[in-house]
Amino acid sequence: MKTKSLLFGISGVLLASALAFTSCKKKQAFKKEDGQTSADNRTVQSENDAAVNDVNTEISNSSLLRGRTSNGASIQSVLGITATGYSVDTTGIHQGTIKINYDGTTISNRTRTGSIRLTIQNYAQGKRWKDQGCVLQVDYLSYKITRASDSKSVQFNGTQLLTNETGDGWWELLVTKTKSSIATSVTGTNLNVLFDDGKTAVYNINRRFTYTFPNNILTCTGEGIGSADGLSNLENYGTTRDGDAFTSQVSTPIVWNLTCGWWAPIQGNAEIKVDSKDFSLNCTFGVDASGNPVSVGANQCPYGWKVEWTYKNKTSKKIFGYS
Repeated sequence: MKTKSLLFGISGVLLASALAFTSCKKKQAFKKEDGQTSADNRTVQSENDAAVNDVNTEISNSSLLRGRTSNGASIQSVLGITATGYSVDTTGIHQGTIKINYDGTTISNRTRTGSIRLTIQNYAQGKRWKDQGCVLQVDYLSYKITRASDSKSVQFNGTQLLTNETGDGWWELLVTKTKSSIATSVTGTNLNVLFDDGKTAVYNINRRFTYTFPNNILTCTGEGIGSADGLSNLENYGTTRDGDAFTSQVSTPIVWNLTCGWWAPIQGNAEIKVDSKDFSLNCTFGVDASGNPVSVGANQCPYGWKVEWTYKNKTSKKIFGYS
């Protein structure tokens, strides 16, 4: 009996020690959290938005790919864009393919190199981008974005599919104005993103973009349409640069406009969960320098976005400025 009691006593001590160690480890993880996973996710999403904008622009500028005759106008002229930092190789246009080549010009604090190849699926069978359900394959070929202010960079390699959900496109929205809104879905698995520290993350981006043109300002609303691990409304999931599995779930659609820039959402919320952490990273976009949501006016843009995380009864936060 004494031996059994001793064994029970030792087991109880070991269990208590294990629980204390686990609790201490969780507490340390909470204290060490710096929001980097959320910052990486925001960077990848916003740079992906920028690439998709260029894709929409050049598909709309090409009457052969778009499936509409041109009146000589360009999307850049309609939006008042004078510097793009790329050229378009149309060698394969009669097979439904063009390639955007970035020349290293620094614009809006970003220097871009590499290429993005666009291919309309079933082009030989008559598919054109104006057709509802048309699928555009987007291949990222060492597409690299470097932030000029601090030399931080990300490089994309992989493939995404853009699907025209509503039919027509930016041409009808911005030039002829025969559409009040258009919607495009962006899906893709295993997009490899190389960071400047040499680490690679894997992103599975699943989003729906709805574009409008109120007061002649291009505005985009992004929603999550992916599912994984029993969660829906995921804009993204995959593995972080440290190899941890994560999900990013949109709770309130994320909105940006061309006045403030695709890198500076004016509203929206997302919740990021990382498998190795016992707390979520809750992101609020469109805040002032103190982290308070702001109402964006005609000539006013938000300072940045806020991420908060809670463990037990304690909450920490970090505010990132848009750059």
